[in-house]
Amino acid sequence: MEIWVNPACSKCRSAVSLLDEAGAEYTVRRYLEEPPTAAELGEVLDRLGLEPWDVARTAEPVAKELGLKEWPKDPANRDRWIEAMVQHPKLIQRPIITADDGTTVVARTPEAVRSVLPG
Repeated sequence: MEIWVNPACSKCRSAVSLLDEAGAEYTVRRYLEEPPTAAELGEVLDRLGLEPWDVARTAEPVAKELGLKEWPKDPANRDRWIEAMVQHPKLIQRPIITADDGTTVVARTPEAVRSVLPG
């Protein structure tokens, strides 16, 4: 299991605490320091069943600089969104947990974190 975190984020810290309490084995990826590649982000989005604009943090200052809210949300622009998120990982919603069985969630709630814990 891998969790993408920003240590300054309270939701990330809560998710890590829940994983620890459950005794889960996981790897922490500080995605701001080690951003995903476009292929990795695309794979995570496919596992989530979401599009990049569904997990984009459009209130971030860099999103405003890029005019992200005005970008088209369609298949023709999917790669543009992914590339922006790779170049500016602060745009990626957090935390994201990818479980060993392929289950992937945006773990902003305790319920979402628990949903990827083994049996």
